[in-house]
Amino acid sequence: MNSRPRRPQGKAPYRRPKPDPVRKLAYDVLRAVDERDAYANLVLPALLREAERDGAGFDRRDSALATELVYGTLRRQGTYDAVIAACVDRPLREVDPPVLDVLSLGAHQLLGTRIPPHAAVSATVELARAVVGDGRSRFVNAVLRKIAADDLDGWLDRVAPPYDEDPEDHLAVVHSHPRWVVSALWDALGGGREDIEELLAADNERPEVTLVARPGRCGAAELAEEVGVDGAPGRWSPYAIRLADGGDPAALDAVRDGAAGVQDEGSQLVALALANAPLDGPDRRWLDGCAGPGGKAALLAALAAERGAGLLAAEKQPHRARLVARALAGNPGPYQVVTADGTRPAWPLGAFDRVLMDVPCTGLGALRRRPEARWRRRPEDVAGFGPLQRELLRTALRSVRVGGVVGYATCSPHPAETRAVVDDVLRAAPEAAELVDARPLLPGVPHLGDGPDIQLWPHLHGTDAMYLALLRRVG
Repeated sequence: MNSRPRRPQGKAPYRRPKPDPVRKLAYDVLRAVDERDAYANLVLPALLREAERDGAGFDRRDSALATELVYGTLRRQGTYDAVIAACVDRPLREVDPPVLDVLSLGAHQLLGTRIPPHAAVSATVELARAVVGDGRSRFVNAVLRKIAADDLDGWLDRVAPPYDEDPEDHLAVVHSHPRWVVSALWDALGGGREDIEELLAADNERPEVTLVARPGRCGAAELAEEVGVDGAPGRWSPYAIRLADGGDPAALDAVRDGAAGVQDEGSQLVALALANAPLDGPDRRWLDGCAGPGGKAALLAALAAERGAGLLAAEKQPHRARLVARALAGNPGPYQVVTADGTRPAWPLGAFDRVLMDVPCTGLGALRRRPEARWRRRPEDVAGFGPLQRELLRTALRSVRVGGVVGYATCSPHPAETRAVVDDVLRAAPEAAELVDARPLLPGVPHLGDGPDIQLWPHLHGTDAMYLALLRRVG
């Protein structure tokens, strides 16, 4: 005889609620970013492809909403933390991280999107019930209802210190950047309040997807024709095509075949400036000494092939070297990919005519694309990269022949990673190299500063904040 207690008639068994799949996917990405230091731009596309393959009605609009929820929440995390902190009765560090991620998602829907407040609260509470349980979902509900009582401007008036009392802290809360990053960017940019506010605001805008047509394999006009009405010419690079919001680069034959790639226009300009630098004597051998993941190397190899030159692409990390090899596959000219440390050259010194060193850095110039990086980096990271950056530049100068040109590039505008590195290396060996004015090599590009080096900016150029100094070896 079955002795299990009978369920009271009419009472359905408890089933954990199924949250909206879009919000659940966004939450899963945030947890991956928080728990294992993943990058959203790597995790999100994979989860979106998986959701679309499942055939559960996950369409393009769902993908767009999930993308907005993830990136909007990460970009505005500092602002939302300040708002949430004003609505809870404990320090944020005592709120469980999964609960805080749910609250941040809800805050973004309430303060950063046009989703109706009742729908934002209801959907986020359902998500909370599924991922953190009924008890904590009530806490989520209470906090979100407090947040919903005001709009973003009203909350900023309450939680941001007045600009006149503490400009950097005010900007940090209003524009959701760590205070030290605000200070560093302001130092690099110069100017007054309007300039830094425009830069910080640009960091919080969704960047365009930009394609590069690789010469010898695909022309810009040909790529534009394949993209169709979703494309527009680049602002500055003759090889760039901007993709309309929602366009999928992976759907293009040229991208799948490697004839074109996804590459920020700032990165294209760095490669073009090095390739266009005037050179006396031979122009046969080029080196990319920090080539991973391969975007600049692929463009350099294509440009070199047009002149009958070859490229050696070196990358220290084996998995990144494989990405470089994949990016260069099919290049019409000669090239070689090696796994090698740029500070310990696996090539003859003085053998190259052009050398690019796009050095490891804090990545503060790409906060639009990797918004989580602003919360991971610390001031001490800047100093940590310094010795490596200087040694890589010294190696580049030893690797190029006398009369050849070196490009020192970073995806960071921090002065300690840009001019300070170049100045220190030149000061230690003034007879070895001289600076080349890079500005004339990018005709038509405005706001390049006093030179001879170049600093690009999101708010001025629509690119990542790439830095480039060109140096000619003279001894």
